[in-house]
Amino acid sequence: MRSFAIGLVVLVLVSITILSLRPGGIRRQLRHAGRRLRLALVLGGVYVVATTIARIFFAGTWVEDWGPPAVALALAVVFVVLGQDPSAAEAPPASTRP
Repeated sequence: MRSFAIGLVVLVLVSITILSLRPGGIRRQLRHAGRRLRLALVLGGVYVVATTIARIFFAGTWVEDWGPPAVALALAVVFVVLGQDPSAAEAPPASTRP
């Protein structure tokens, strides 16, 4: 139990350190991380529905065997494309405070 707690603390500290080092500050990076989490949850739901359909309607066929990995690969590509940081042109302007 103690090693789990230490690992959790180390994970949080490393995450905060990495997000702080990236351009835009930690607040902007956490906003991007939240957007990616929502995207991952939606794509995970799509995967569950697609594999359920494959298992129910295509039982005993090649679709049941090869469908879920193909869907997972397609959804991974969608995540990589949609999960990118917005370009500098789309990013909100920096604060003008000193």
